[in-house]
Amino acid sequence: MTLVTLSGMTPASTATAVALLPADHPQRQMLSDEVHARPPEALKWPMRASHIALVLDAEQRPREIAHLVALCSMLEIPAPADDATHFTTDLDCLRLKWERHGEFSTYTFFAPGLESSPFAEPAVALLPVGWVAGIPGDTLVAAHATLLAASGRDPDSTELSTVFERNTVTGASIGGGTGLAFTDFKIHADGFSRFLVLSQNFTPRQAGRMIQRLFEIETYRMMAMLALPLAREQSPMIAAVERSLAALTDDIAGQSVADEKLLQQLTNLAADVERCLVRSQFRFGACSAYHVLVMRRIADLREQRLTGYQTIEEFMVRRFSPAVATCASTSQRLHDLSERVAQTSALLSTRVDIVREQQNHRLLDSMNRRARLQLRLQQTVEIISVVPITYYVVGLVGYVSKGLHAAGAALDPEIVEGIAIPIVALVVIAVVRRAHHSIAGDSDSRESLDL
Repeated sequence: MTLVTLSGMTPASTATAVALLPADHPQRQMLSDEVHARPPEALKWPMRASHIALVLDAEQRPREIAHLVALCSMLEIPAPADDATHFTTDLDCLRLKWERHGEFSTYTFFAPGLESSPFAEPAVALLPVGWVAGIPGDTLVAAHATLLAASGRDPDSTELSTVFERNTVTGASIGGGTGLAFTDFKIHADGFSRFLVLSQNFTPRQAGRMIQRLFEIETYRMMAMLALPLAREQSPMIAAVERSLAALTDDIAGQSVADEKLLQQLTNLAADVERCLVRSQFRFGACSAYHVLVMRRIADLREQRLTGYQTIEEFMVRRFSPAVATCASTSQRLHDLSERVAQTSALLSTRVDIVREQQNHRLLDSMNRRARLQLRLQQTVEIISVVPITYYVVGLVGYVSKGLHAAGAALDPEIVEGIAIPIVALVVIAVVRRAHHSIAGDSDSRESLDL
């Protein structure tokens, strides 16, 4: 049966169909390839693996690539690109897998295993002398894993105790019963922890996934634990700030200390809390994220209990989760303390603002009283000023009348001056009052416009 398109034509080939698509997003291919970038290795047993995780900063990244390139050049194999974030290659006698993550980088080495002594000659020992010690960064995780075939019976506790140097062993059936995994989560004398994995019915890919999950559990566990020293360091400071805040709150309630001084002390407390938040919140947030990854990897193991052994999940719940809870509690205490300081500061600022408003109100009342006094004084001056103005105007009238009298007019200057005095006084009073009312009216108009 021939498929027909909406236009009645047969479908185009895949290449033609792709060509008909709009232009690709610049990062489409990279984003699509990302989910396939770090596949687990297909492992056949016996197999030994060594895993190293190092914490390094941005300045050490170029040296990291250069160190890998130097190894590849030594063995005359293709080297990773300068912008590579993962790299896998076969060396002379082992396989190297390098991955760069946000805060750390991991190196995993795979080599054929030894049945007789699981951890006697680890894979990392097959590398050129001094190359591992020269890797840039600080080692946070180093682990050996040995993959062997199961013997068909439950592992002997005495043998496991010998393999793990008499430490308490944690283990379970994993992969839905297709294998077994054992570890003691201890750093041994060579600086590495140990995982022993026994295949009952693993496929090669399944074996690789299990080894990878065990290494990731150890790596993410240690990355999460980086927050614990910070939590322990900040706990005394948080307790001290809480005590100081309680004392300040009592002072605010008792009003025994000046508000401005209390506000300054609260500002200093707020600065201390915010400084701690800035220093710690990334680390505490990373701790929570890594904890989630650890528990997911454990769930992916699909553990089943073995008689006499604590499962990895139980070990983490009893030993690892409390440390994460401590970090989460410290982070929450910091946030709560920051909110309490902010609330107390807002309360005190409100009280200071109220006091200032009352002071401003009293100041305005005082200014109003001064203004009224000045107005009364001005009115008094205006009334008194009528006398000299009248005197000068009447004097002018007298000079005019004397001039007219000298010119032959039948006027008596003294009588004219006497008659002019009340008239001039009344006119001056009227003019002063009119000017006063005009000024008062303009002031009222400006005040109404301002409102």
